[in-house]
Amino acid sequence: MGASAEDGKGRLAIIAGSGFLPAHVAAAARRAGENPVIVALKNEADRDWSDFDHVVLGVGDFAGFEALFEKYDVHRIVMSGSVAKRPEWREIRATWRSFAKVPGIVRTLLSGGDNAVLQMVIGLLERKGRRVIGAHEIAPDLLATTGALGKHGPSEEDLNDIRQAVKAADALGLLDVGQGAVSVGGRIVALEGVEGTDRMIERVASLRAEGRISPRRRGVLVKMCKPQQDIRADLPSVGVSTILNAKKAGLAGVAVEAGRALLLDREALIAAADREGIFLCGIDRGLSAKGYM
Repeated sequence: MGASAEDGKGRLAIIAGSGFLPAHVAAAARRAGENPVIVALKNEADRDWSDFDHVVLGVGDFAGFEALFEKYDVHRIVMSGSVAKRPEWREIRATWRSFAKVPGIVRTLLSGGDNAVLQMVIGLLERKGRRVIGAHEIAPDLLATTGALGKHGPSEEDLNDIRQAVKAADALGLLDVGQGAVSVGGRIVALEGVEGTDRMIERVASLRAEGRISPRRRGVLVKMCKPQQDIRADLPSVGVSTILNAKKAGLAGVAVEAGRALLLDREALIAAADREGIFLCGIDRGLSAKGYM
């Protein structure tokens, strides 16, 4: 059984952005005996949280977070889901204790990469003995495992594309920009920016339709953790929409970092990949010439 307020470990809070991940984490917490309180981010969260203790707060409402954590005796916090828009400086509500940090908060929001922002947020949340933990610590079954995850596997050409895309994704990650890259025929044709994975894949589909990408080479999408990333937040994730968009873009498959990427609704995800005839696999960062296992 999981920890509960009754065993002295306090409540679990799930900060919920958009997408399916917060719902998966909340369901896993309940199965483990938790009674999580949901912090639904204003203008971001898109699930129905009426079955949970929940409150709606703005992304920059740090004073509201502090009050909620005190009210519900929160000791552990999970950050989950997507956040499309950083708060404006006018939307920041700080506690008196953190008021002096506001100029630094604003500078990070304006010029910091995603990982820098997450590190700042984690620091603000981890006060009074509270801990930010990873979504995978509550729902470990979401983590990708090494090897082919469906009935299709990568070819030798696909493995070469995976290697190239891993290099590109790592270089992109070091710049704290994105987590994904697409390689077609050994050539990097797309890098993930602030638009997100699905929009990046849509660009690949457009490039192929325009004849900018060879119709004879299929290509691969790779999603990797940033080398410097704190794995407690913003792990790479793939869902059914990723598979469907990869198919539309003519890609052969999708590869994610094993143990450091999340598969949202694993059964439906693998079924979609099998149905669409593309591979889904987990790879180790130290990918060898012999393959991905």
